[in-house]
Amino acid sequence: MLNKKFFSDLKKSYLNQISERRQIISASNAVLHDAKRVIFALHRRELKSASVALADIEERLKKLEKNFGYARLNQEGAYSAACEEYAEAKLFYLVASNKKLDKFKGLNLSTENYLGGLSDLLGEMARQAVNLAAEGKLKEVKALKNLADDIMAELVNFDMSGYLRTKYDQARGHLRKLEQINYEISLRQ
Repeated sequence: MLNKKFFSDLKKSYLNQISERRQIISASNAVLHDAKRVIFALHRRELKSASVALADIEERLKKLEKNFGYARLNQEGAYSAACEEYAEAKLFYLVASNKKLDKFKGLNLSTENYLGGLSDLLGEMARQAVNLAAEGKLKEVKALKNLADDIMAELVNFDMSGYLRTKYDQARGHLRKLEQINYEISLRQ
């Protein structure tokens, strides 16, 4: 009463899916780790090494998409987390390079990846503002605060819920920190 071929095919499919999952998770974890390293490099103002590392990450993400397809990759949370961390790193690189925040060319990222990356970006900007203030670079601190205002003015237009709402609320907290830093600077001038 059993179709043995059906069960054999089912087992092959299942084993293939597990193998793919392991490969995707492993590659995604490496991307996530390297994106974090890019962020730390940017805090040290190592723009050139950050640019090289971002290009390498982009190539690995493209290779993953070629090997597994965008739909398959998006079934894995590790891949989504890696893309979000990459988005944060790339956006922070654009800020550090005084470039326009825009959609990344050549990569497929989800709306959630962009929104999560943008929300997390404000935390990196707040951290950078603290370092800049300590160095006496007050105009740069004000510029970061103004950019954060602009980003939040856009993000407020989204009715985020769940995971993204938490990210948005954290971004608002980082904006308040930037406002506080800016306020304290204005008192001392």
